[in-house]
Amino acid sequence: MKKVYLETFGCQMNVSDSERVATLLESKGFEMTSEEDSADVVLLNTCSVREKAEHKLYTRVGQIQNFNESNPLIGVMGCVAQLEGETLFERNKGIDFVIGTKAVGRIDTAIEKAYQGKKKVLDLNNREFDYDWSTSETQRHSKYVAFVPIIEGCNKFCTYCIVPFSRGREKSLVASEIIRQVLELRRQGVKEIHLIGQNVNSYRPRNDSGLEKFKGATPFSKLLRAVAATDIERIKFTTSFPRDFHQDIVDAIDENQNLCNWVHLPVQSGSDKVLKAMRRGHTIENYKRRIDKIKSSDRNISLTTDLIVGFPSETLEDFKETKDLAKYCQFDSAYIFKYSQRPGTPAAEMKDDVTKEEKRERFLDLENVVRKSQKKSLKLKVGKTLEVLAEKVSNKKPNQLSGHSTCQTVVNFDANKSNLGDICKVQIQEAKANTLLGKLL
Repeated sequence: MKKVYLETFGCQMNVSDSERVATLLESKGFEMTSEEDSADVVLLNTCSVREKAEHKLYTRVGQIQNFNESNPLIGVMGCVAQLEGETLFERNKGIDFVIGTKAVGRIDTAIEKAYQGKKKVLDLNNREFDYDWSTSETQRHSKYVAFVPIIEGCNKFCTYCIVPFSRGREKSLVASEIIRQVLELRRQGVKEIHLIGQNVNSYRPRNDSGLEKFKGATPFSKLLRAVAATDIERIKFTTSFPRDFHQDIVDAIDENQNLCNWVHLPVQSGSDKVLKAMRRGHTIENYKRRIDKIKSSDRNISLTTDLIVGFPSETLEDFKETKDLAKYCQFDSAYIFKYSQRPGTPAAEMKDDVTKEEKRERFLDLENVVRKSQKKSLKLKVGKTLEVLAEKVSNKKPNQLSGHSTCQTVVNFDANKSNLGDICKVQIQEAKANTLLGKLL
């Protein structure tokens, strides 16, 4: 029995792909291992969104070659694999096979070909018609939380983003298959599912199978109501695209308690000029209208976002507008990135005219603005009772459990392992920098 070690970089879609790869390999007689040194095959599931993540691939291949005495086969999958293809073999002689983002269902075939002595196995072809999107209980990242892809790819072509080239065009899964997966996950004891995709509210299935009975202004808001009707205990979704975010999504959250009170809505910049250069397709005015709708909900919806500083041509005035927007929105948290060029994107042809030092200063300045609203949000929860899914033993204290609230805040609380997997009522006693501390009721 061949042992496979799988390492994943990047987003939730990559984690989800890895879970399905592990499920497939397990069903084909391979043994998944957490010990790299004992592996016969090392798989690296790569990310290309940020430059450092791509560099990390080449570093890791070198480490495996130089320090792994078992001399395993090395396979590269994910977005870097899809974009670089055959050139990966030229850049590093230690890579044995390369599998594109849609070829993951044939990973076992690639491994077998490599073992048979075929040199430099490459598969960048399309996904099989009957690809199995389900995962086994043993190969998910959590016993209690599961990712459910509803759409893959992206049609937006933001000028800084490589995803449309690495993941392809948007393709929505049939709603009936999504519902089947959710019902099966519920049967297996999963408490929380995340509907995931590059742009979940761009969801547009070819037919309405599974959504006929549900109201909604968009296919995605219909899908939310359909998934809520499965009675699985908690439902979250990410990531949303501002241009496609319909107010009916908030209405669906208001109507269904198991649709969690959290929205991740990346704005990227507070400047209309920069947004146009990014080709985001929305303005600050219509973004604010969506924020106002979210803030009007009685569910106290948590709001998070993504922000880029130092995009080509971003002036100090543009940056000030981003800070002003952050103050207006009062984000509960934000992922802030310093712009870096991605070869193959339109923005890579623009003059990168904001210096590294300026990017660093703007990053720290904006981070300070967001931390103020985050601190305020966390403090407002002190004294309140939150429902927290106990997901794991705390990394710092063995007598504490750690999990997420419905609003996607990390909460640590004193409890024993018998509570793992429970949705616990936790009274919040203290707000930390990024988390909450409470006691089990």
